[in-house]
Amino acid sequence: MSGLMTGCSLFKKGNNDPGGSWTPHSKQKVKGASGAKRTEIPPKGMVLVPGGHFVLGASDEDIMQSFNTSQRTETVDAFWMDQTEITNYEYRDFVSYVKEYNLRKRLGQEYEEFLVVEDEDGTPLDEPLINWRERINLRDQSIREIVNEFNISGEEALLRKKEYDVRTLIYEWQNIDFDKAVRGIWNSETNSYEGTIINDEGEEVEIKNRGDFITKNAVYIYPDTLCWMRDYKFTYNEPFMIRYFWHPAYNDYPVVGISWQQALAYCNFRTETEIRHKGEVPHHYRLPTEVEWEYAARGGLPTQAYPWGGPYTTNKSGCFLANFKPQRGKYDLDGGVRTLPVGSYEPNDFGLYDMAGNVAEWTNNAYDENAYSFYHDLSPTYSYNAKKSDPPALKRKVIRGGSWKDIAYYLQCGSRTFEYQEKSRSYIGFRCVRSYMGMQK
Repeated sequence: MSGLMTGCSLFKKGNNDPGGSWTPHSKQKVKGASGAKRTEIPPKGMVLVPGGHFVLGASDEDIMQSFNTSQRTETVDAFWMDQTEITNYEYRDFVSYVKEYNLRKRLGQEYEEFLVVEDEDGTPLDEPLINWRERINLRDQSIREIVNEFNISGEEALLRKKEYDVRTLIYEWQNIDFDKAVRGIWNSETNSYEGTIINDEGEEVEIKNRGDFITKNAVYIYPDTLCWMRDYKFTYNEPFMIRYFWHPAYNDYPVVGISWQQALAYCNFRTETEIRHKGEVPHHYRLPTEVEWEYAARGGLPTQAYPWGGPYTTNKSGCFLANFKPQRGKYDLDGGVRTLPVGSYEPNDFGLYDMAGNVAEWTNNAYDENAYSFYHDLSPTYSYNAKKSDPPALKRKVIRGGSWKDIAYYLQCGSRTFEYQEKSRSYIGFRCVRSYMGMQK
């Protein structure tokens, strides 16, 4: 077998890449897929997936007898999708932002100069903003004491050395719950809303104002670095546990140990970043629906089992085409034992990398075995953000694509399975999408 693998080369990005040349960290140069007239500035690191229709569901035998992927025709609007999965390097940018934001917010409680309380015209703001330009002077004893509130010291710290307390990395954001908003009707005669909604406690209450449609979220955003040991108790994964997320050697590896809720938080952070940097109404970044994900994974090949087309996981030279569990546990035959850097294999015809293998990916959809029976034909989705009090069955979220530890069946475009939304695994990552606002040909 070693003779077959001699000529196999990963990292084949280059002239044959329909998504443009790929660069580590920044993912700067991107071309849209053909078939759509572009009226937007291409988002950095994203590929345009043209709208169209396709046959959703299994393209091969259902060997797991799951009966959850019956075929049906679906139509999908055009959208932008990350060319690769979100990397450790990109997610660390999110962690750094939350760390700095929470520290400055705390400093603003004691020092007004760390907050912006009025706009450029001198009009007071409804809520103060963080002043990012104010320098944090660690020579000031009182400021240093506040900074130390975010550190671990003493017996709790590793080797008794001071370190940052990741338990303070809480990201807060608000979003409009349109499922609630659609239940309300504005009565112009009484200047009030009519209707009821289900609040966060599961109670049906009358709608008082627009604030009832706003959902507040707070999530611990640091990855679960212990997931390598938690998922595999009888294997030596300590090196990955210790350094996988923060070590520069793994910059271009997909971030793992991320729950579905943390993935949503990152999407919102990316949306907020456009507001801070561009000062305009942002585009909304989100997780893909599972139908969008499957449509993108197929890359315009409607009946093929895998993103690269064809029924096999190797090419004519015997080289594996994705990072998964080949044969009977010979993980290294495909070039990697665990995860590999994103973009290590050829992209599909939409220019998307790793739509099969490496890490499985969160989608926005709640998991239901019979979802295909009630999906709409146009941009179908089924979402439900479960509360802590909900039963486990309501906390299942669809994951797609298979991972480095999965057999080939889970790499197929039509295969679907689930994980619970609060769980973080060493084999699940994510990528973001953004709706396309231009005109289609």
